[in-house]
Amino acid sequence: MTKTSSKNTLERARQVLEIEAQEILSLANRLDDHFVNAVQLILHCDGRVVVSGMGKSGHIGRKLASTFASTGTPSFFMHPAEASHGDLGMITSNDVVIFLSNSGKSDELLSILPVIKRIGAKIISITGNTDSELARESEIHLSAHVSQEACPLGLSPTASSTASLALGDALAICVLDQRAFTAEDFARSHPGGSLGKRQVVRVKDIMREIDKAPSIKEDALLSDAILEISLKGLGFTAIVNAQSEPTGIFTDGDLRRQLSKKVDYEKQSIKEIMNKNPKTIFDDQIIIDAINLMDLNKINGILVVNRENKLVGAFNMHDLFKAKVI
Repeated sequence: MTKTSSKNTLERARQVLEIEAQEILSLANRLDDHFVNAVQLILHCDGRVVVSGMGKSGHIGRKLASTFASTGTPSFFMHPAEASHGDLGMITSNDVVIFLSNSGKSDELLSILPVIKRIGAKIISITGNTDSELARESEIHLSAHVSQEACPLGLSPTASSTASLALGDALAICVLDQRAFTAEDFARSHPGGSLGKRQVVRVKDIMREIDKAPSIKEDALLSDAILEISLKGLGFTAIVNAQSEPTGIFTDGDLRRQLSKKVDYEKQSIKEIMNKNPKTIFDDQIIIDAINLMDLNKINGILVVNRENKLVGAFNMHDLFKAKVI
């Protein structure tokens, strides 16, 4: 690729992004009570939110249904062509149906609209045409009108589909906010992903328990620390007092620094060279707290204590990888 063609490519890409960004900002400035009413309609829906659209609008609709479902609003996508062949049976009078169509003239949506109205479900439409039949026949219409597409031919849905996506996301997030949806709620619908695991897995679920966690007493020697680190394989050892409370930590890095000083590891007291006030975390905290603490302090391992501050375990970065929480 020549330097000129590369420059043209970047200019075109920036133009696309700028057009789409401008259209979303314009959309934000046009929000009104219709949007508020749509949020309230969804919030008080006793059934499900059913999303439908054809073509590019259908792809946006699938994403919107997924976003609603993952943020506390039961939702699914219904293909409008399949709806005419039996899938309308999935809709009840308690549901809210969201139609997406840039033109507002999609034959597949218009053909099922009267049936849905007879069923009694409420209809929200998101279109780029406020004068369309779909807009007029909906309980609530949200305008996703754009002044131009990012496509230089003005044919491929680009800015218009982005506007619909952004407006749908705004709906879902405002409903989430009204529901006081929490990170723990989100995790319950994402148990298989690392995002969910971080919110539901507790430190005690992945830590190495006390019999496998490295620890030595305060009166131990450097040689004892070397042996404990080697046996337990975590790359560090805790130093505990008579009450089993961690008062220090000694790591592989500390060991290398001490050996470079040519100390006598059979005589050197570990208490004199340990790192005092080690970072600890409670065993009943969620794992994301541990990840944040380790990241903040740039450490690869951490000691685990109970609410009485007694050492009950330890883990390192490898344990987090193994548990698939990072």
